[in-house]
Amino acid sequence: MSSRIRRNRSAVRALELILPATSANLGPAFDAAALALKLFLKIRARTAPEFSLQARGRDSEICGQIENHLILTTYREVLQAEKTPVRPLAVRIDNQIPIGKGCGSSAAARLAGIALAVHFGGLRWTDSRIVGEASRREHHPDNAAACWMGGLAIARLSADGDAQIARIAPQGNWPLLLAVPPQSLSTEQARRVLPSQYSRADAVTNVQNSMLLLAAFIQGREDLLAPALDDRLHQPYRASLCPLLPALKKLTAESGVLGVTLSGAGPSVLIFLDRNASLARAKGRVAAHVRKCRLAAELISTGFTGQGARDNSGWKNRS
Repeated sequence: MSSRIRRNRSAVRALELILPATSANLGPAFDAAALALKLFLKIRARTAPEFSLQARGRDSEICGQIENHLILTTYREVLQAEKTPVRPLAVRIDNQIPIGKGCGSSAAARLAGIALAVHFGGLRWTDSRIVGEASRREHHPDNAAACWMGGLAIARLSADGDAQIARIAPQGNWPLLLAVPPQSLSTEQARRVLPSQYSRADAVTNVQNSMLLLAAFIQGREDLLAPALDDRLHQPYRASLCPLLPALKKLTAESGVLGVTLSGAGPSVLIFLDRNASLARAKGRVAAHVRKCRLAAELISTGFTGQGARDNSGWKNRS
């Protein structure tokens, strides 16, 4: 069983989980890499006579709808596939992750459901199997890997469906802003605008830039960030669906901005800030620029987290 979920010696022991938001694609690293962010989905679950759900925090109305709930649906499906009894759960959610905004909310929810199944079903699943199961359900492994492992995750699905993951701890301090628009965007809609074929020149440029981006994180090289984030495979085609992206890409280093990229498939935008600049001043400049472009966005200050999903026995407000 995964070391991140303590071995279940008692079938009735409550499980408390914390899972981070993630930002995938990172410009040229399309479907290959993601960062774990300091925004979290917190869950407490215990066995109960029947299923119940309480939610607070961000998007609590969505999180609290028990019908077709992604966490509970995944929990049931995994146990049914393993031919293991489905124990009803009382679940409490405290959410900080924007839903439907390109911040890894579905990957976190699927991993939560799988972790609940592993715990309450007594399954002896490894980290690799847990991430692989979430990746197959997500149809790509980047968000699932970063959410479960933390840090910068580089991931791929093999031909037989196994997740192959490398985790890297980025060097240095990388202050971030997440620009979250009011509207959501489904991954399916964002996928539909992509072409079925690309030129060799675009493919080569993305390979070069993704390698440069990896070097920037490993070496803590802020000077490499702006050119490394250039993408030709998905962002140019999604810009019309994500108007914050072309608007924010006009910001320069003088604004304290080092680089801008879609978060996941959008519509949110991840902004890398100069670590030596004033965070408050940079945030104010970004906010003013958004207003000037007649757009709306919530600006959330965040950063990388090296911690992935974990069992948190100290979560407050226990029942």
